Amino acid sequence: MAGWVVLVVGSGAREHALARALAADDAVDAVVAAPGNPGIDTIARCEPLADVTDADAVLAIANRLAVDLVVIGPEAPLVAGVADVLRAAGFLVFGPSAAAAQLEGSKAFAKEVMAAANVPTARAHVCTTPEEVDDALDDLGSPHVVKDDGLAAGKGVVVTNDLDEARTHAAACLAKAGGRVVVEEYLDGPEASVFCVTDGTTVLALPPAQDFKRVGDGDEGPNTGGMGAYSPLDWAPAALADLVVERIAQPTIDEMRRRGTPFVGALYVGLALTSKGPRVVEFNARFGDPDGQVSLAKLRTPLGTLLHAAADGRLEEIDHLRIDPAYAVNVVVASNGYPAAPRTGDTIAGVESAETVDDVYVLHAGTARDADGLLVSAGGRVLDVVATGATLAEARDAAYRAVAEIQLAGGHHRTDIALAAQRGEVTIG
Repeated sequence: MAGWVVLVVGSGAREHALARALAADDAVDAVVAAPGNPGIDTIARCEPLADVTDADAVLAIANRLAVDLVVIGPEAPLVAGVADVLRAAGFLVFGPSAAAAQLEGSKAFAKEVMAAANVPTARAHVCTTPEEVDDALDDLGSPHVVKDDGLAAGKGVVVTNDLDEARTHAAACLAKAGGRVVVEEYLDGPEASVFCVTDGTTVLALPPAQDFKRVGDGDEGPNTGGMGAYSPLDWAPAALADLVVERIAQPTIDEMRRRGTPFVGALYVGLALTSKGPRVVEFNARFGDPDGQVSLAKLRTPLGTLLHAAADGRLEEIDHLRIDPAYAVNVVVASNGYPAAPRTGDTIAGVESAETVDDVYVLHAGTARDADGLLVSAGGRVLDVVATGATLAEARDAAYRAVAEIQLAGGHHRTDIALAAQRGEVTIG
């Protein structure tokens, strides 16, 4: 029997991780990425795609290559309805409809669904005027948590004790067309990420991960899209993934189905593990980046088989996920000036040397080839160095030995990814 041709939409490290795992599945004959990146190009066929939200262009590629499954990586094409156009044309798609992707596209909508599904989360106010913002900030107190209602690539949230900073961020969000902000109570406790694969009915959870949003060591500096991650979380409850499915993901998926907008794809559950139990910080409608990479690194169930079953409504055929007991650590190498003003076009060297370190592979996050064919930076986050090991210390050591091999002018990375966990310093409540 011929294997599947799988199309991955996107161009970042998440899509590189997906393409890599899909290519390793014996049921998959070929992986195509649109537009892909230079790293993906070494393991899959890359097709030009000027805009990942252009549904007609994605459909044209899917038709021309007669693909069996489309996996949509980033949030923007999901919220834009690319999955809807592909499904209407008869393709199997791993990724929610535009209506279902509102779980990520609108934080106010997500709060509404959580309330209906009785999912534990922070108290919140949805505000459309500065006066409502002031009332909400006064009601919920400090630290202040102010979130842009719409997509903000992981940078739409401000957590601060400074009332003026909270008001300024809210005003900037409200100034956008149709601007709304969500003002939330602050949740104590460490954060965790749990990625759930679902066909709209059945839900299976990957191993929990933790990522690091701030640019600098010790969680200093501005928020980023993520500077690194690790999995598993020895400090978290052993049954955390099962608890998330039971109390959060399954009720949410059931509520979405009840509304007539079933959610098919990856549901990211961002949690605060508070002294009163897990609380949802946010939902995303796709695998995370970089935390999704460490969860995927531990998955031993063939990814193509898993995502095809989810897209085809057959997830109940997979009764559990096979998980590698190893530890996985991901360290992001970012460009000069990231996150404020990332510089691009700098030459990258040492990727091959980094991959000679045992149990390490490098994912391309923001790279391109210049006119001479040299690898150069093309984004804020440039490379993800992923390492596995029998212990967290071994995985960290391998990751940082590999990072030391990479040369990028002005490049920077955090040196403390998973360090507190390695030292046993992460506690709940």
